[in-house]
Amino acid sequence: MGNTLRSKWKTYYKYWPLMLLMLPGLIYLFINNYLPMLGMFIAFKNVNFTQGIWGSDWVGFKNFEYLFKTSDAYIITRNTILYNAVFIVLGTILAIIFAILLNEVRKKILSRFYQSIIVLPHLISYVVVGYLAYAAFSMESGFMNKTILPLFGIDPISWYTEPKYWPYILTLVNLWKSVGFSCIIYLASIISIDHEYYEAAKLDGASKWQQIRAITIPLITPVIVMLTLLSIGRIFYSDFGLFYQVPMNTGMLSDATNVIDTYVYRSLMVMGDIGMASAAGVYQSIVGFILVLSANFIVRKINRENALF
Repeated sequence: MGNTLRSKWKTYYKYWPLMLLMLPGLIYLFINNYLPMLGMFIAFKNVNFTQGIWGSDWVGFKNFEYLFKTSDAYIITRNTILYNAVFIVLGTILAIIFAILLNEVRKKILSRFYQSIIVLPHLISYVVVGYLAYAAFSMESGFMNKTILPLFGIDPISWYTEPKYWPYILTLVNLWKSVGFSCIIYLASIISIDHEYYEAAKLDGASKWQQIRAITIPLITPVIVMLTLLSIGRIFYSDFGLFYQVPMNTGMLSDATNVIDTYVYRSLMVMGDIGMASAAGVYQSIVGFILVLSANFIVRKINRENALF
């Protein structure tokens, strides 16, 4: 027993520089992700600032009832789930395709250039993206109305008053902005694949498509499953900037652009109801947690090795 403890302490002492480097990240994770969980009880209170959070009345599930009884509950839930489902499916497919294409670029300088270009939109603020979208879809001076539509003989469209176009616009903007980051992750996984697999496949006469289907896709499947499970866990969360900044908070587009996050924000700004906003956050977290467990359970049933946990 004593020898085992001494051996463990020697191991810890050997790697203490690495543990020290890990400490700031763990502290940040605790403060940013776990400490705020103590505020979940706000979802069950009618917060009165004159009485303070602790002194405010306990209302149980009243805040949740308000959230679900609102006439907009169906719209915001539908939009949140459907948008995120489309983002997950199309985003995953496009990210894998671009990663495979980038892996085929043999010149190192060109490969680095393409990687930088594809990940650049991910680094741009949604405030800037919102104005870029406005420059493209403005009724008076937008690129679409002034340049693209006239080429096809189509009359100018009032984009910011027509909700039917925005599911497509928001999907394109999301894919343009987010695919690059996932692509780099998949590219790193593809690069780590042993080239001997491909050399053996070439000797057997396998085409490039056959190599991708039989080698690349199966070997990066664990990464695909991991990223997909994490995305499913946030299917009840929406990118606030995408749904608020890009449509310019236009009320006429609310049927197509209003999601749980933007609805809670507007409710909080108008009514100042912290309890209801907290209830929505708890609701999103619980549903996301259940979805991750469910999706991981299904993956474990299909292939245990590809499960996240």
